[in-house]
Amino acid sequence: MRSVPSGPAASRDVGVRALTRVPTGDAGVAADPADGPRLWHVTLSLSGARAPREEVRRALERLAHDHPFLLTSRYAEDHAEIRYWEEARDLHDAAAVALRLWGEHRRTAGLPPWEIVGLEVIDRATYQQRVSAGRGPAPATPVGVHPF
Repeated sequence: MRSVPSGPAASRDVGVRALTRVPTGDAGVAADPADGPRLWHVTLSLSGARAPREEVRRALERLAHDHPFLLTSRYAEDHAEIRYWEEARDLHDAAAVALRLWGEHRRTAGLPPWEIVGLEVIDRATYQQRVSAGRGPAPATPVGVHPF
């Protein structure tokens, strides 16, 4: 599990849309988070002033190279979406890491100065349930950085 840094960026007031299911044991009792880290599917949406499309693509590729946990990125001149799996103890930890991802790597990857406009964090079971119901990302969506 990665450490979750704190500081001014961590205390920003950002709206979070998070869906989760609490795993249950044999008797229907919620599982203990101390059981270890779990996998969370994260979708981070960003938006801001227009930037050259090619620069956005290269920046997202650098971010993906530096952080191979990134599954897929889609981008346009004024917005982007990043999807990846995060290993964390609970939803709060996964969301905290996601909310800092763009800002902490903006300079090193050359990312545009966009703001986070959306965040969804769901557990693995919910993700798999959506995919099996036909509501998840299309299975043919290739991993990597792609235009919208």
